[in-house]
Amino acid sequence: MSNKPIGIFDSGIGGTSIFKEIHALLPNENCIYLADSKNAPYGNKSEENILHLSIKNAEYLLNKGCKIIVVACNTATTNAISYLRANYDVPFIGIEPAIKPAALNTQSKTVGILATKGTLSSQLFHKTTDLYASGIKVIEQVGEGIVPLIETGKLDSDEMNVLLKTYLEPMLKQNIDYLVLGCTHYPYLIPMLTKMLPDHVKIIDSGLAVAKQTQAVLSRQNLLNSSKDKPTVNLFSNGDISVLNSVLKNEFNVSHLDF
Repeated sequence: MSNKPIGIFDSGIGGTSIFKEIHALLPNENCIYLADSKNAPYGNKSEENILHLSIKNAEYLLNKGCKIIVVACNTATTNAISYLRANYDVPFIGIEPAIKPAALNTQSKTVGILATKGTLSSQLFHKTTDLYASGIKVIEQVGEGIVPLIETGKLDSDEMNVLLKTYLEPMLKQNIDYLVLGCTHYPYLIPMLTKMLPDHVKIIDSGLAVAKQTQAVLSRQNLLNSSKDKPTVNLFSNGDISVLNSVLKNEFNVSHLDF
């Protein structure tokens, strides 16, 4: 079982930010990444639809023999992971906005979070915020339009620049000192965000934490790959694979999937 692949899925290419952290931390592991770009973004869909798509993605990866599944999508985690854990035998690793470290370390007592509507409106997000951010002002901003721009290869476009400035200005006026990225697509914005934000505003995403949690669960269940064979890493997308290749700088095997 230990040489079976790690399965990772997202509503598109964004979860590759998580995949890269996992691959860097666990280079000996076989991996399968599934990008459901055809249905991106998940953030504006109903909970029922998000659950349906998450089940479909999970079952595809389970049929490929995956030993663990990483739900590399904030929206899918907050809306579907409880169901997935209750109904399938393999471990599921979720991702949620890193509110806890931002709330613990803020000096201005004000943090911003940029996320999808599906994440910000979920019960899990509000439970986490209530638990860790008591007494902290959390400024929520729905990143409407960001994911479609990234999915269509317009990451560094003028449109994206205007959109980000529109979302950041109200946060900066309220003196945030942390910006939490609540969508796995958003780490690809960090170079742009760094130029826009004052030096004292720190950006937090969840990628490394998710990779470490994946490693911990595999270790605890004796599922770390002990094979000396070269690992197999395959990425699949039901959208335009040129965008996936672009963000991965053609470093991995990417295939189109009718899914």
